[in-house]
Amino acid sequence: MTDIRDDARAGFEAVFGRASDGLWSAPGRVNLIGEHTDYNEGFVLPFAIDRRTLVALGVREDRTLRIASTFADEAVEIPLDELLAGADGAVPAPGALGGWSAYPLGVAWALGESGADLSAVPGLDLFIDSDVPVGAGLSSSAAIECSVGLALNDVWRLGLDRPALASIGQRAENVAVGAPTGIMDQSASLLGAADHAVFLDCRTLDSELVPLGLDEAGLAILVIDTGVKHAHATGGYGERRAACERGAAALGASSLRDVTVDELPRAQRLLDDVTFRRVRHVVTENQRVLDTVAVLRTQGATGIGELLDASHRSMRDDFEISVPELDLAVETAVGAGALGARMTGGGFGGSAIALVRVGDLSRIQVAVDNAFGEHAYGQPDTFVVSASDGATRN
Repeated sequence: MTDIRDDARAGFEAVFGRASDGLWSAPGRVNLIGEHTDYNEGFVLPFAIDRRTLVALGVREDRTLRIASTFADEAVEIPLDELLAGADGAVPAPGALGGWSAYPLGVAWALGESGADLSAVPGLDLFIDSDVPVGAGLSSSAAIECSVGLALNDVWRLGLDRPALASIGQRAENVAVGAPTGIMDQSASLLGAADHAVFLDCRTLDSELVPLGLDEAGLAILVIDTGVKHAHATGGYGERRAACERGAAALGASSLRDVTVDELPRAQRLLDDVTFRRVRHVVTENQRVLDTVAVLRTQGATGIGELLDASHRSMRDDFEISVPELDLAVETAVGAGALGARMTGGGFGGSAIALVRVGDLSRIQVAVDNAFGEHAYGQPDTFVVSASDGATRN
C-alpha cells in the first residue's frame, strides 16, 4: 500500500497544484460464493481483498467538484449545485455523468438524493488511483464508490454509518451509472475484515463476519483474471435480473429469496425452460451460500471445494453467464489440484477463483498459463488475494 498511497498523493499534487488534505481507500472484493443472489434478496459471502482504490482529497473554497484519476487524462468538473439539482430521483444534465466519473460523482449525487444536507458543504478536489483490476469481476466500481463515499461522509461530516454508505454506493451504480447491481459489492468493501468473509442477508442487510482461516489451513485464494472484459451496464446482466423477476412473479413470490429448493419441481412445471433455469440457479445458489457458511464454521475452508465447483456449474449451465475462458480456468485449476474453483463476479468475462493448497500454487498457475496458450487465448493474470479490512481513512 505504501507505493500506491504515495502515488495518489503525488497524483493529486500534480493535477491540482497543492497537497491533499487527506487520503481514503476501499478494497475490491472477491465473492467466495453467492452470485446474482443479492438483487434477489438472497445470501452472499464475499470478502474484501488486498487490492484497493485510493482517493486523495482537498477541500475547496467554492462549491465545485473536480475529479481526476489515473483512468483518464482530463479532470471532470461540475458545480455541486448542478449535480444536486437532480436529487429528486433523476440524474442531472443528461450526459453530465458519463464514463468513469459517473461512479464518484454519482456518489455525491446519491448522498443528496438520500436526504443528506449538502446545502452548505464545500466543494472538493479528488484524485483517484487504484490497483484493483478494472473489468476483472473484482468490483473496481464499488471500490471507487466506497472510498469516495467514506471520504465525503468524513469531510462533509454527514454521520452516515457503513450500511447506509453501502446503499449510497449501490444507488449511484444503479442510477448514475445505469448498472442494475445489488448491494453485495459495496457491503463487502465497507464491512470486510482481515481473514473473514462477510455473510450478508441482502433482504434485511444484516451481516456477520465468518472466519476463513486460510493461512492456518495452508490454503490460498488464487484469482485467474481471464482478461475478458465485462460491463454490468450492458444487456446480459439486466436480462438475467429481468428473468429472475419474471420467475418470482409467476411463482407468486415477492423475490426468489422466498422460493425453496423443494419448490423447484413446481417451478419447472410453471416456467419456460430458460426462466426456470435462471430461477434454479438463484434458489440453489442461496442454499450453497448457507451450506458454505455452515461448512466454514464446522470443518473449515478445506471442506468447501465441491460447493465452489457446483456454483460454477450452475452459473455455466443454468444462468449462462460464463465464457469459454472462465470454464477453461476452472477446469484446469481443478484438474491441476485445486480443491474447488468457480467464476466470480457478474459474469460474461472477468475472473475465476480457485481454492488451492499453498504448495500447489505454482503448479496450478503454470497449468492455467499452458492451457490458455494451447487454446490461443490471451495470457491470463494470476495472483493470490487475501481477505482484507474494509474501507478506511489512511
